[in-house]
Formats: sequence, C-alpha cells, structure tokens
Amino acid sequence: MHKLKPIDTQSAKEEQPEAETLVGHLIELRSRLLKTLGFILAIFCSLVYFSNDIYEFVSLPLRQLLPEGSTMIATGVTSPFFAPFKLTMVLALLLAVPVILHQVWGFISPGLYQHEKKIAIPLLLSSIILFYAGVAFAYYVAFPLMLKFFTTIGPSGVELMPDISQFLDIALKLFFAFGIAFEVPIATFLLIVSGVTSVESLRQKRAYVIVGCFVFGMLLTPPDIISQTLLAVPMWILFELGIIFAGLVPTQESYQED
Repeated sequence: MHKLKPIDTQSAKEEQPEAETLVGHLIELRSRLLKTLGFILAIFCSLVYFSNDIYEFVSLPLRQLLPEGSTMIATGVTSPFFAPFKLTMVLALLLAVPVILHQVWGFISPGLYQHEKKIAIPLLLSSIILFYAGVAFAYYVAFPLMLKFFTTIGPSGVELMPDISQFLDIALKLFFAFGIAFEVPIATFLLIVSGVTSVESLRQKRAYVIVGCFVFGMLLTPPDIISQTLLAVPMWILFELGIIFAGLVPTQESYQED
C-alpha cells in the first residue's frame, strides 16, 4: 500500500495570507477605480450642459484670427454635437487629474518607505501643477502664435473656414503634448533620485537631450517651426530645472548607505 504524504500545514498557512493579501489589493484597486470613474462622470454631467460654451472658449484664439465674415464649419452631420461632447469628456478627465493621482497615491503609499513618502507628496503636487501649466501655456502662448502663422501663410484668394472636428483634434493633441512635456523635470528628478542616472551624466548628455526635445516637438506638434520651438525650448528649460532640484535631494544610493 502507498503511504499518504503528510500535509504541510505550515506551507498552507503561509500561502493563505498571501492569497488573502492579493485579493484585498484587487478589491481595493477596484474600489479606487470605481471612485475615480464616478468622479469623472460627475464632472462630465455637470459640464455637458455647457459643452457648446466650452468649445467656443477653446476655439476663441482661432475665431479671433478668422477674416471678417468667415466662420468655422462642420463637414460632418454629427460634428456639431460630437465635437463639443468630446471636448467636454476630455475636460472632465483633465479636471479629475488631482483625484486620479490621489487615488493612485492612496493605493501605493502603504508600500513606500518614510523617506520615499516625503519625496512622493511634493512630486504629486508638482506634477499636477506642471501639467496644468503646460495646458495653459499651450492655450495662451502656443495657440495664438501657431494659429496666426497658419492663418496668414495661405495664398490669396483662399477663404479660411476651419472644420470644428479637425481643429479640436489639433487642440487636444497640443494640450496633451504640452501637458506631458511640462512633466520633464519630474521625470528627470525621479531618474536621478532613484539612481538610474546621475546629474553629471545628464549634463554630459545635454546636447542629445536638446535634440530629443526638438524631435519630440516635431512629432507631437503641427509641421511648423513655431509650435515645435515653443514645445522644445520649455522642455529643455524644465530639464535643466529638474537637474538643479535633483542635485539638492539625496539619491537612493545615499539612503541605502545610511
């Protein structure tokens, strides 16, 4: 007869808490996702009534540059409805960024060390401010200069009548491009503090970074030198700021030595 193997009760006890912990994390993640989606939906519902007004505000820099008597047009039957609707959805997402980051912070903070928490909170606040600053820079600085260039460079005899959906796609692309680009100091700071690279190494690679900024600007902006430069130059300046601030904070290696 075959002998029955004894049950390893110790291993079973160790595996059970791990499974319970994983299930608990998944439940918490689901709860935070539902809260985030609910908040975004609440913002959207409160703004959808003003969707046309929001679109008029976003398109104001372009409409001010149109020749007298010219207007924006809708080439699609559903464009007059879906363009403002889409813009309102994106705006709700942008306004919910602080809540999204707060939920992310609440999920990951229990697993961080005390010194990591001290750095993470200012980084979260800075990332929110920088993202909104990038969107504001795109609207108040990049938009007027870029649109003025495009509305004055065309041949005579061609009447400019921009499509509302096409303009919205360009506007949203620029908003997110500048918002992400303004996160460069945060990314630079994290790379240095985590020990992935060093201040000296990044300073030596400054020329490559500048070229990369202009390549990034070329890929994410319309094909004109004005908008590309308006995106690349702030990225470079913010990269330098990231190096300066990262040099003032101890790196991960210094924490491990302590």
